[in-house]
Amino acid sequence: MATNTTAPRSASGTVLMTLAAGQFLMTLDSSVMNVSIATVAKDVGTDVTGIQTAITLYTLVMASLMITGGKVGAILGRRRAFAIGCVIYGAGSFTTAIAPSLPVLMFGWSFLEGIGAALIMPAIVALVATNFERDQRPRAYGLVASAGAIAVAAGPLIGGFFTTYLSWRLVFAGEVIVVLGILVLVRRMVDVPAEPGRLDLVGTVLSASGLALIVFGILRSGVWGFADPKEGAPVWLGLSPVIWLVLAGGLVLYGFLAWENHVLARGGTPLLDPKLLENLQLRGGLIAFFFQFLLQAGLFYAVPLFLSVALGLSAIATGVRLLPLSISLLLAAAGIPRFFPDASPRRVARAGFLALFVGIVVLVGALDAGAGPEIVTLPLLLAGLGVGALASQLGAVTVSAVPDEQSGEVGGLQNTVTNLGASIGTALSGAILIAVLTTSFLHGIQNNPDVPDRVAANAQTELSTGVPFVSDAQLEQALADAGVTGKTADAIVRENEDSRLRALQVSMAVLSLFALAALFTSRRIPARRQT
Repeated sequence: MATNTTAPRSASGTVLMTLAAGQFLMTLDSSVMNVSIATVAKDVGTDVTGIQTAITLYTLVMASLMITGGKVGAILGRRRAFAIGCVIYGAGSFTTAIAPSLPVLMFGWSFLEGIGAALIMPAIVALVATNFERDQRPRAYGLVASAGAIAVAAGPLIGGFFTTYLSWRLVFAGEVIVVLGILVLVRRMVDVPAEPGRLDLVGTVLSASGLALIVFGILRSGVWGFADPKEGAPVWLGLSPVIWLVLAGGLVLYGFLAWENHVLARGGTPLLDPKLLENLQLRGGLIAFFFQFLLQAGLFYAVPLFLSVALGLSAIATGVRLLPLSISLLLAAAGIPRFFPDASPRRVARAGFLALFVGIVVLVGALDAGAGPEIVTLPLLLAGLGVGALASQLGAVTVSAVPDEQSGEVGGLQNTVTNLGASIGTALSGAILIAVLTTSFLHGIQNNPDVPDRVAANAQTELSTGVPFVSDAQLEQALADAGVTGKTADAIVRENEDSRLRALQVSMAVLSLFALAALFTSRRIPARRQT
C-alpha cells in the first residue's frame, strides 16, 4: 500500500491557495455565463436557446465523467491528472475567449472545459488528502469548498461588471492566466505513487452513459415536464422523455455496478469499487453533500431571480446583494476548524443544515409586497454560515472514511453526487416556481374585475404551459405590443407581481422541507473526528 506524504508546512499555504483557485475556476464559468447569456448569444451569432444548450452540455460532460476522472487520477497520479486537466481546461478557456461562433464556443467551453473539470475536481479532493495531515484537512477542505461556493455568489458580480463595462471574453482570458499560475505552482504539491493498472473502458462507457442520461433528463425537466409532457414537448409512450431518461440512466448505472463486481471477481481493476458504497460513513457524507448542493443551487436560483427580475436590480447590484453569503460562508469554513478543532462533525453538519433551514424560512416570511433588496441580507448570512459549516466538515468526513489511496475515487463519487444535487435543486426550484406562478397568475386575472373575460381567456390558452418569470417592465412592454393598456394592463401587472412573490415563497418553502429532511439524514456522519 502506498504511503502518504505530507507537504512541508511552509508550502501548505501555497498548495491550499492553488487548489482553492482551481475549485473557484470550476464554478465561476456557469455563474458568469448565466448573467451574460444575451450578450454572449449576440456575440457568437446565436440565440439564448443556443447558449442554454452550451450550458447544459457543459454540465453534462462534467457530471458524466467525474467517476472516470477520479480513476484516471489514480492511474496517472493525482498531481499529473490535475495538471493535465488544467491544460485542457485552459485550452478550453482560450478557445471560448476567441470563439466566433456557437460550435466553437461549445467545443471550447462545453467539451474541453467539461473534460478538464472532470479531471481537476476529483484530483483536488485527493490532493488535499495527500498534502495535509488529518487534523488540517477540515480547514483545507472547508476553504477549498468555500472557494467554489463564493464563485457562485461572486459570478453575477464579476460577469455583470465585465459584460457591462468590458467584455465577457475577458473573464475566460483571465482564466487562462490563472491556469498558467496554477501550473507553475503544481510542482509544490506532493502525491502518492500512481496505481498500476488499466482504465476499465466498459465501466467508463456505462458510468458516463448512465449519469449522462440522468443529468440530461433532470436538466430538460423544466422544458419537457418531469412526467406529464408540456405542450410542444416530445412524448414517449404517453409520458415526458424526462422520466424515461432518468429510469434508463438508473438501469444503466445498475448494469455498471454489476459489471464492476464482475471485474473484481475476475481479479481486474474496476473503475469504481462497489464496496465503497457499502461504507456507511462515506454514504452519510455523500448524502449530506447531495442535500447541501441541492439547497445551495435552489437558493442561488431563486434569490437572484427575486433581486434581478422582481426588483429589477442590475447584474452588478445583484452580485453585491449576494456578498453577505460569501462573507459568512468563508468565516464559517475557516473559523470552525480553527477555533473548534475538536467539534463533532455530526453536530457541525446538523448546525449547518439548521442554519440553512432558518435562513430559508426567514426569507419565505420576508417575501412580501413592497419588500426591498435588504430582506435577503439576514437569510443569506444564515445560509452562508450553514454552507460554510458543512464545507468545513463533509470533505474530511468522506475522505477519512477510506484509505488515502482511494481518495481519488471518493473525489469522483463526491463530485458526481454534488452535480446531481445541484442539477436537481435548480430543476426542482424552477419547476415549482413556474407551476405556482402559472396557477396563481391565471387564477388571479380570471377573477380580477379589471381584466376582461376575453383577455383572461386568451391568457388561459396562451400561457397554459407556463407563465414566464418576467419583470414588470418586460410585461408592460409585451402588453403594449399586444394592445392591452390602461386599467387592464395595470391589473395584469399587479397580478404578476403578487404571483411572482407567491411562487418564490412556495419554491423556498419546499426547499426548507429538504433542509429539514437533511437534518434527519445526518446521523451517519461520525460524532467524533477521526485522527
